[in-house]
Amino acid sequence: MNAPPPPSGAERTDGSSVRIGALVPLTRPGWGEAGRHLLAGLELAVSDVNDSGGIAGRPLELLVRDTAADPRRAAAAVDEWARLGVAAVAGEYHSVVARAAAARADVLGLPFLCSSAVLDALTEQPTEWVARLAPAQSHGWRIYADFLLGAGHRRIAVAAEPSVYWASGARVLRDHLAPRGGTAIELDMRALAPAAVCDELVGQRATALLLLVGHPEPAVSIVRSVRRDQRLSGIMVGAPAGQPEFAGWAASLGGDGAAIPFLRYLPERLSPLGARVGAALRERLAEAPSFVAFEGYDTVAVLADVLRAHGADRARTAASWPRVAVEGTRGRIRFSRTPGIGVWQWAWAPVQVVDRDPADPDRFRILRRHPV
Repeated sequence: MNAPPPPSGAERTDGSSVRIGALVPLTRPGWGEAGRHLLAGLELAVSDVNDSGGIAGRPLELLVRDTAADPRRAAAAVDEWARLGVAAVAGEYHSVVARAAAARADVLGLPFLCSSAVLDALTEQPTEWVARLAPAQSHGWRIYADFLLGAGHRRIAVAAEPSVYWASGARVLRDHLAPRGGTAIELDMRALAPAAVCDELVGQRATALLLLVGHPEPAVSIVRSVRRDQRLSGIMVGAPAGQPEFAGWAASLGGDGAAIPFLRYLPERLSPLGARVGAALRERLAEAPSFVAFEGYDTVAVLADVLRAHGADRARTAASWPRVAVEGTRGRIRFSRTPGIGVWQWAWAPVQVVDRDPADPDRFRILRRHPV
């Protein structure tokens, strides 16, 4: 397995540390920018935990593995960590990868706190071993659908690539829009070049286009094509999965990447803890931290609290999910059972619909928030 050196020092094998396995996409075809932010949050939290005495006097240590968006890599990492005796698994951004990791963690009896993946069906069956911080896709994407309806959009084109994640998102949108007078018009990006999408949008009389596709391609090419087509000057382009959150989006598209609403999981105002962590993350990343970085920090904060209270016993960690009450960077974190979701779920992290300001693409505008 191609894994980077552990960022928190050499991996110990003498039992002196409490170890957490960290799944992050750092190389292509994984979304490396998201992985870098996730890892920064995980690392910062580990540093803070160790500065405050570690876990009953033992240092907390990350064992990092690059998933490269490959479910098989993630499953192999979980197998490896089960043999190495890690206390828990953390992280991952890509839903299909997190799903593979959750399946192995469930089989092996290894606690897994998923940081960022939102797919509702993170496991096929209910499990006691897996918990999640990120809002379920159905929750966040319904909020996004309500934003579209509130903005007056009824004919909404969805440019989608084939994947479980994109198909699930399209279904959430379609099922939420239809009873409320909206229509989701699906465009199969296996059959359409970016330029051909424009003709479809005109022909379908769509007022909004949602990008359920990979970044940078074909997302960047689709946005450029739409922005340059005078027939589509009034169309709204959206990206519910959050592609515009990262600096790479603005670097690739400049002003064309502004005014594209997306979902992110931050409160309108950070708590004092969140503000302190945000400043430290900005210094570590040399750029503004994304919500994914805060998810990484909160993941370790929760695990550290559980490990301090119950020790590194895996079964006791898994049994503690319903008793978690941790002040995170984005609110108080508690886990519960949510209908239709088989893992312990934080219900819910704050949700925003935001975009980049056309007058200043480095500034974000909050268009809708939940809770209000």
